[in-house]
Amino acid sequence: MKLVLVVAAALIDPDGRVLIAQRPEGKTLAGLWEFPGGKLEPGERPEAALIRELHEELGITVQEACLAPLTFASHAYDDFHLLMPLYICRRWEGLAVSKEGQNLKWVRPNKLRDYPMPAADIPLIPHLTGLLS
Repeated sequence: MKLVLVVAAALIDPDGRVLIAQRPEGKTLAGLWEFPGGKLEPGERPEAALIRELHEELGITVQEACLAPLTFASHAYDDFHLLMPLYICRRWEGLAVSKEGQNLKWVRPNKLRDYPMPAADIPLIPHLTGLLS
């Protein structure tokens, strides 16, 4: 089974809310909510990939020192296995805005389960609620 490595960030605002993005129509798992991030390019480090993806998707600038690894997801989908480290980020430059047509929402950690998410993202929620409660 093919192993796919992606990185994700839990961006946390000063009010303790987490940013989630809704996958746009036409993409796999369209309509589901997820933590921002994406696939690594060949030879790319996870932190560099996350910094690049956050800039491409949300228009924000993140310094590597502001990324703290929290946990990871390991999930077998039908045709690939996903490995996804989740980083916490509380500081960035710029305002997070949709650059790729996705809806964005700032959500309290205890409300994350109210939003349908890909199977790999769901086990990450208790780690965030534990950290931010």
